[in-house]
Amino acid sequence: MLLWYFWLYSFLGFLLERAFAAATRAEHQARRCFLLLPLCPVYGLGMLAVLALPRELPFWALALWGGLAATAVEYGVHWAYETLLGVRFWDYSQAPWNLRGRVCLPFTLAWAPLTAAAVRWVQPWAEALAERVPPGVTWVCLLVFSADALLSARFLRVTGDVEALRSLKTAPGG
Repeated sequence: MLLWYFWLYSFLGFLLERAFAAATRAEHQARRCFLLLPLCPVYGLGMLAVLALPRELPFWALALWGGLAATAVEYGVHWAYETLLGVRFWDYSQAPWNLRGRVCLPFTLAWAPLTAAAVRWVQPWAEALAERVPPGVTWVCLLVFSADALLSARFLRVTGDVEALRSLKTAPGG
Protein backbone atom coordinates (compact mmCIF):
# COMPACT_ATOMS: atom_id res chain seq x y z
CA MET A 1 0.00 0.00 0.00
CA LEU A 2 2.74 2.48 0.92
CA LEU A 3 4.42 1.93 -2.43
CA TRP A 4 1.21 2.83 -4.27
CA TYR A 5 0.76 5.92 -2.09
CA PHE A 6 4.33 6.92 -2.94
CA TRP A 7 3.68 6.46 -6.67
CA LEU A 8 0.31 8.20 -6.60
CA TYR A 9 1.55 11.28 -4.74
CA SER A 10 4.71 11.35 -6.88
CA PHE A 11 2.47 11.45 -9.96
CA LEU A 12 0.20 14.10 -8.46
CA GLY A 13 3.35 16.09 -7.63
CA PHE A 14 4.44 15.79 -11.25
CA LEU A 15 1.06 17.21 -12.32
CA LEU A 16 1.38 20.00 -9.74
CA GLU A 17 4.87 20.86 -11.03
CA ARG A 18 3.58 21.04 -14.60
CA ALA A 19 0.63 23.23 -13.60
CA PHE A 20 2.86 25.54 -11.53
CA ALA A 21 5.39 25.84 -14.38
CA ALA A 22 2.63 26.68 -16.85
CA ALA A 23 0.92 29.15 -14.50
CA THR A 24 4.16 30.98 -13.75
CA ARG A 25 5.50 30.66 -17.30
CA ALA A 26 8.63 29.15 -15.82
CA GLU A 27 11.79 29.06 -17.93
CA HIS A 28 12.05 25.29 -17.42
CA GLN A 29 8.64 23.90 -18.27
CA ALA A 30 9.96 20.33 -18.42
CA ARG A 31 9.39 18.37 -15.26
CA ARG A 32 11.97 18.86 -12.55
CA CYS A 33 11.84 15.23 -11.49
CA PHE A 34 14.66 12.80 -11.06
CA LEU A 35 12.96 9.93 -12.91
CA LEU A 36 12.06 9.48 -16.55
CA LEU A 37 8.59 8.33 -15.51
CA PRO A 38 6.05 11.09 -14.82
CA LEU A 39 6.83 10.99 -11.10
CA CYS A 40 8.41 13.49 -8.70
CA PRO A 41 9.65 11.38 -5.78
CA VAL A 42 9.97 14.31 -3.38
CA TYR A 43 6.17 14.59 -3.34
CA GLY A 44 5.69 10.88 -2.74
CA LEU A 45 8.20 10.84 0.11
CA GLY A 46 6.76 14.02 1.56
CA MET A 47 3.26 12.59 1.64
CA LEU A 48 4.47 9.36 3.22
CA ALA A 49 5.90 11.50 6.02
CA VAL A 50 2.60 13.37 6.30
CA LEU A 51 0.62 10.12 6.34
CA ALA A 52 2.66 9.06 9.37
CA LEU A 53 1.02 11.89 11.34
CA PRO A 54 -2.07 11.09 13.44
CA ARG A 55 -5.15 11.41 11.25
CA GLU A 56 -7.34 12.57 14.10
CA LEU A 57 -5.52 15.90 14.21
CA PRO A 58 -7.73 18.90 13.46
CA PHE A 59 -7.28 20.30 9.96
CA TRP A 60 -5.19 23.27 11.17
CA ALA A 61 -2.81 21.01 13.13
CA LEU A 62 -2.54 18.60 10.23
CA ALA A 63 -1.72 21.56 7.98
CA LEU A 64 0.92 22.85 10.40
CA TRP A 65 2.66 19.51 10.95
CA GLY A 66 2.09 18.39 7.36
CA GLY A 67 3.72 21.54 6.00
CA LEU A 68 6.68 21.07 8.35
CA ALA A 69 7.00 17.36 7.51
CA ALA A 70 6.87 18.01 3.76
CA THR A 71 9.46 20.78 4.11
CA ALA A 72 11.78 18.53 6.12
CA VAL A 73 11.52 15.85 3.44
CA GLU A 74 12.09 18.43 0.71
CA TYR A 75 15.26 19.58 2.47
CA GLY A 76 16.47 15.99 2.92
CA VAL A 77 15.77 15.02 -0.69
CA HIS A 78 17.55 18.13 -1.96
CA TRP A 79 20.54 17.32 0.26
CA ALA A 80 20.56 13.71 -1.02
CA TYR A 81 20.40 14.82 -4.67
CA GLU A 82 23.35 17.14 -4.09
CA THR A 83 25.38 14.69 -2.02
CA LEU A 84 24.71 11.44 -3.84
CA LEU A 85 24.13 12.59 -7.42
CA GLY A 86 25.87 15.97 -7.52
CA VAL A 87 22.81 17.79 -8.90
CA ARG A 88 20.31 20.44 -7.82
CA PHE A 89 16.81 20.10 -9.21
CA TRP A 90 15.52 23.30 -7.60
CA ASP A 91 17.05 26.37 -6.05
CA TYR A 92 15.11 28.67 -3.75
CA SER A 93 18.11 30.89 -2.99
CA GLN A 94 16.29 33.89 -4.51
CA ALA A 95 13.10 33.19 -2.52
CA PRO A 96 12.52 34.93 0.81
CA TRP A 97 13.26 33.06 4.00
CA ASN A 98 15.12 30.20 2.30
CA LEU A 99 17.44 27.71 3.94
CA ARG A 100 20.49 27.06 1.72
CA GLY A 101 18.24 27.32 -1.33
CA ARG A 102 16.77 23.93 -0.48
CA VAL A 103 13.51 25.05 1.13
CA CYS A 104 11.75 28.37 1.65
CA LEU A 105 8.92 29.78 3.71
CA PRO A 106 6.53 30.53 0.81
CA PHE A 107 6.52 26.87 -0.27
CA THR A 108 6.26 25.65 3.32
CA LEU A 109 3.15 27.81 3.65
CA ALA A 110 1.81 26.29 0.42
CA TRP A 111 2.53 22.70 1.52
CA ALA A 112 0.59 23.17 4.75
CA PRO A 113 -2.96 23.32 3.34
CA LEU A 114 -2.08 21.06 0.39
CA THR A 115 -0.89 18.23 2.64
CA ALA A 116 -3.85 18.53 5.00
CA ALA A 117 -6.27 18.54 2.07
CA ALA A 118 -4.55 15.51 0.56
CA VAL A 119 -4.89 13.57 3.81
CA ARG A 120 -8.56 14.50 4.23
CA TRP A 121 -9.81 14.23 0.64
CA VAL A 122 -7.31 12.40 -1.58
CA GLN A 123 -6.07 9.70 0.79
CA PRO A 124 -9.43 7.90 1.22
CA TRP A 125 -9.63 7.60 -2.57
CA ALA A 126 -5.94 6.49 -2.71
CA GLU A 127 -6.59 3.76 -0.13
CA ALA A 128 -9.59 2.41 -2.03
CA LEU A 129 -7.62 2.41 -5.28
CA ALA A 130 -4.50 0.77 -3.81
CA GLU A 131 -6.55 -2.05 -2.28
CA ARG A 132 -7.77 -3.09 -5.75
CA VAL A 133 -4.35 -3.45 -7.39
CA PRO A 134 -3.35 -7.09 -7.93
CA PRO A 135 0.08 -8.06 -6.51
CA GLY A 136 1.38 -8.97 -9.98
CA VAL A 137 0.73 -5.44 -11.22
CA THR A 138 2.61 -4.04 -8.23
CA TRP A 139 5.63 -6.23 -8.99
CA VAL A 140 5.72 -5.19 -12.65
CA CYS A 141 5.41 -1.51 -11.72
CA LEU A 142 8.14 -1.92 -9.11
CA LEU A 143 10.45 -3.47 -11.71
CA VAL A 144 9.86 -0.62 -14.19
CA PHE A 145 10.20 2.01 -11.48
CA SER A 146 13.42 0.48 -10.12
CA ALA A 147 15.01 0.23 -13.56
CA ASP A 148 14.07 3.82 -14.32
CA ALA A 149 15.36 5.06 -10.96
CA LEU A 150 18.69 3.26 -11.34
CA LEU A 151 19.23 4.41 -14.93
CA SER A 152 18.28 7.99 -14.13
CA ALA A 153 20.49 8.08 -11.03
CA ARG A 154 23.42 6.66 -13.00
CA PHE A 155 22.88 9.21 -15.78
CA LEU A 156 22.84 12.08 -13.30
CA ARG A 157 25.80 10.77 -11.32
CA VAL A 158 27.92 10.45 -14.47
CA THR A 159 26.85 13.66 -16.22
CA GLY A 160 25.80 15.88 -13.31
CA ASP A 161 23.55 17.52 -15.88
CA VAL A 162 19.90 18.06 -14.92
CA GLU A 163 19.30 19.99 -18.14
CA ALA A 164 20.40 17.00 -20.23
CA LEU A 165 17.97 14.78 -18.30
CA ARG A 166 15.22 17.35 -18.86
CA SER A 167 15.96 17.42 -22.59
CA LEU A 168 15.71 13.61 -22.72
CA LYS A 169 12.27 13.87 -21.20
CA THR A 170 11.02 16.43 -23.67
CA ALA A 171 12.54 14.91 -26.79
CA PRO A 172 10.05 13.41 -29.26
CA GLY A 173 9.28 9.88 -28.11
CA GLY A 174 11.10 10.56 -24.79
